[in-house]
Amino acid sequence: MLPVVETSKLREKFPVLSSLAYLNAGTDGPLPAAAVHAVAAELEREAEQGRAQRHFERRSELSSNLRSAYASILGCSAEDTALTSCTSEGLAQVIGGLELHAGDEIVTSDEEHPGLLGALAAAHELHGVAIRMVALGAVAEAVGPRTKLVACSHVGWMSGSLAPTALADVDVPVLLDGAQGVGAIPVNVQALGCDAYAGAGQKWLCGPDGIGMLHTTAELRETLKVARRGYGNLAKPDAGLQAGLHEDARRLDSMSLSAESVACALAAAQVLSEPGWPAVHERACALAALLAERLAVSGREVAPRDATTLVSFASADPAAERAQLLEQGVVLRDIPGRPWLRASVGAWNDESDIERLLNALAP
Repeated sequence: MLPVVETSKLREKFPVLSSLAYLNAGTDGPLPAAAVHAVAAELEREAEQGRAQRHFERRSELSSNLRSAYASILGCSAEDTALTSCTSEGLAQVIGGLELHAGDEIVTSDEEHPGLLGALAAAHELHGVAIRMVALGAVAEAVGPRTKLVACSHVGWMSGSLAPTALADVDVPVLLDGAQGVGAIPVNVQALGCDAYAGAGQKWLCGPDGIGMLHTTAELRETLKVARRGYGNLAKPDAGLQAGLHEDARRLDSMSLSAESVACALAAAQVLSEPGWPAVHERACALAALLAERLAVSGREVAPRDATTLVSFASADPAAERAQLLEQGVVLRDIPGRPWLRASVGAWNDESDIERLLNALAP
C-alpha cells in the first residue's frame, strides 16, 4: 500500500492538479496557492509602502528564513548555504572559483544536464581544462592523478539514476548537481560526503523560477576565488574597496533576489514541510515506483532507474507524443537526444494521475 501522507490535503494546495495530471516537477514543480498569495502580499506591501529601508530589511529577513529552510532540507547549517538564482549558477560558481587550468581534469558523467555542461565547457574552452565523461555509475572509479574535481548529478535528469555512494571516499572535491535531488528524495550533504551541492528552488521545492541554493563546505570555500562581487555578497558594502566578502556561504549569494521571489519560495517550502519531509519523500518515490511497474506491465520499456522520483520510458516519437498527452491533460516532458518521455512524480500526485497517463498512452 502506498504511503498516505495526508495526500488529499497536500494535493488540494496545488491549483493545477484540479485540471491536469501534472508530472513535470523535474522541469518546474507545481506552484502552491500559498506561494502565489505570498507573492501578492509582498507586491502589495511594496506598492503601498514603497521600497526604502524597511523594504530592504524585509528582503534580508525573508532571505535569512529561506536560507535556514533550504539548509534544513540539505542537512547542513545556514552558514554553509548560499542563495542563488538557479542550480546552474551554483555549479558555475564552484567550477569557475577553483581556477583550474590546462593539465587539470574534471570527471563528469555522460548524462549531464546543460546546466552543468555549460560550466564544464567554459572551463575547457577558456582555461584548457580536460573534461572526461564516463557512465554516471563509474565517476568515482574514474578519478585519476590529473583529476581535480568530480562534477556530476546526484540524480541523473534523464533516467533517475543515482550517483555512486563511493564518491564520498574520493580524494578530490565533489560537486553534485542536485536539481533532481533536493526536495525529491532525502538529501544529507554530510552523508553524501560532497564538498558542494547545487540545487533548484523551482523544481521539487515548487518555488518560483529564479531561486536556487548552493551548499559548500568551509574547506572548499577557502579555495574558491570569487570574482563576481557586489552588494549582495559583500561583508561591508559601504566600505568601498575594503568591503570584503562575507566569511560564510553568503559570499556565494546571488547579487539580488527579489522579496516576492524569496517569499514565494519560502511559502512553497513551508507547504511541503507540513506533512514532514520523510513522508513526502517516501510517498513520491513509492508513486514513481508504481508508475514504473505499471508502464512495464503495459509494454512500455522503462529506462534503468534507482529509487528516485523520475520515470523515463520509451516512445517512438517523444516530442509528438508529449504534445498528444498535453491535449489529454497530462503534462510531462521528452528527453532531447533519447527516445524517452519522462514523468516526474511528486507527493502531490496520486493514483488518478498515473491512471490518466496510462489511459492516455493506451493505443
